[in-house]
Amino acid sequence: MSESAVLAPVTISARAAAQVNKVLSREAPGSYLRIAVNGGGCSGFQYAFDIVVERDGDDLVIERDGASVLIDPVSVGFLEGSKIDYVDDLIGQSFKIDNPNATASCGCGTSFAL
Repeated sequence: MSESAVLAPVTISARAAAQVNKVLSREAPGSYLRIAVNGGGCSGFQYAFDIVVERDGDDLVIERDGASVLIDPVSVGFLEGSKIDYVDDLIGQSFKIDNPNATASCGCGTSFAL
């Protein structure tokens, strides 16, 4: 398999990339959206979204349409195969992570169990 055919462990939709660009346009130049998995939440693990200006050398960098998202190596293991999307529905606007590793999640979608 060629290097260009290797799939990213986490992908980002065009809608999510557009929203990341919109959010980061109001931040310091060179800012990134960092997504992490932390212990806690009503299902055991929760997603964390932060704006940062520095990236660590071992971060996974996901880029699409000019948007850059960082994920630390520990969180990548929890998010492998996930798709980051952005939804705008009756209950509000938010980033949504479709995580195939999650065996359960809370109603609001911000925490999950493995």
